[in-house]
Amino acid sequence: MHINGQTRVFMILGDPVAQVLAPGLFNHLFAEHAVNAVLVPAQVAPRDVMAFARQALRAGNIDGLWLTIPHKTAILPLLDRVDRLGRVAEAVNAVRRNADGTLEGALFDGIGFIKSLDHFGVAMQRADALVVGVGGAGVAIAASLAERGVARLALFDLDGSRCEAIGARLRAAWPGVDVVVAESSAAAGFDLLVNASPLGLQAGDPLPFDPKQVTAGATVVDILMKDQPTALLRACAARGVKAFPGHEMMLQQAPDYLAFFGLHDVARAVAEDSSALRRMLTPR
Repeated sequence: MHINGQTRVFMILGDPVAQVLAPGLFNHLFAEHAVNAVLVPAQVAPRDVMAFARQALRAGNIDGLWLTIPHKTAILPLLDRVDRLGRVAEAVNAVRRNADGTLEGALFDGIGFIKSLDHFGVAMQRADALVVGVGGAGVAIAASLAERGVARLALFDLDGSRCEAIGARLRAAWPGVDVVVAESSAAAGFDLLVNASPLGLQAGDPLPFDPKQVTAGATVVDILMKDQPTALLRACAARGVKAFPGHEMMLQQAPDYLAFFGLHDVARAVAEDSSALRRMLTPR
């Protein structure tokens, strides 16, 4: 990678940020396609994220932000425009500065998640789904599942009031979907179970739900971006439960990120052939 005074800078903000895989993925793409740009991780505490983002985006060569845990909802007051899924979910994971100086946000987590299920051949329409954790990524996934047409969508989060508020927004946006707030993360009776909580980032975290309760034939997805199988994925494998990591979700939304930031040629190339990136993202 050759960085000079003309390099366009993007940043990914998170707290923690050590687990993020996006810099390796996108910097590889920039180098491969001769794009003079770099994606840099920045660990920013929640209390500082608004001020940090505001100041960073005043720099003429910082063109946009990726957002990860826990900043996907906090950044909204800074934005002039937000795409439809971002408005419903009240979360974004990408922010760009437009030519007129306005800031625009978009939400790609849910889109990438749905594309990943299509890639794995997992049926969603009329399915019963449980989403554990309704932070920025979880609410994005829940919104996209509702848009796809699941029959029942159960949400569970330790923050019950947030869960209720999100449930109400999803019911209003997709009245044909049975959206319920679950009292626990009990896994029985669902066709699709998603861990969108931080549980699994740290060694010793409890499992988000009990794999022993997963109904036969159901699918589990753990969206945590780690370079090895999480405890949940290992527990599911031990019981013969079909389970997938979140790496495919990241891969599937890569073209959307690139197009959002104006890199349309690279976006098309990745959409046409993502085999090299898939190898990079495959857990060891």
